Amino acid sequence: MFKLFKSITKAGDSIVKYPFAPLDVSDDFRGKPEYNAKDCIACAACTRACPANALIMETKADENSRRWELSMARCIFCGRCEEVCPTGAIKLSKEFELAVTNKADLYEDATFTLAHCRECETPFAPRKAVDYAMDLLVQSGISEEQQAKRHEQVETCPECLRKQSMLDYDNVFHGKHLNNVHLKQEERV
Repeated sequence: MFKLFKSITKAGDSIVKYPFAPLDVSDDFRGKPEYNAKDCIACAACTRACPANALIMETKADENSRRWELSMARCIFCGRCEEVCPTGAIKLSKEFELAVTNKADLYEDATFTLAHCRECETPFAPRKAVDYAMDLLVQSGISEEQQAKRHEQVETCPECLRKQSMLDYDNVFHGKHLNNVHLKQEERV
């Protein structure tokens, strides 16, 4: 019996004194998502990746805004939002004590302004996303002439870009090919 007590005292504490002492979690622990609106470009990649629909993105063109919202009540702490975020605006923290007395405290949101198309003036994308795309192009090392040309493309909505590419017949590969076929057919006649 004495031997048993001696081995128990050498073993130390076998339980964690959690409510009375802080709990140490492992480095790969997935806790509450921490959102940094300053780094977010409102690209909606996180909302598409979230399996629990805890992230919502609403675009209101009439108000010129895009609203991002995180519901901690729905979050399953899977970490998909952190994986797909291109700017690292969402990081999973080690915080796991999420009890609140007010349900509104479970929601976090941010609002972003939309960029307007330089051709038709319709809002089409978040301003921060357009600026981020342009910054990536500049960092890639393109010339200043190419920067100006790409800046026009980046600030144009997809509908206007589609119209421009259809009007610019020489830049369409099929158009060049069809022109050569028509010319050869006319020569035969």
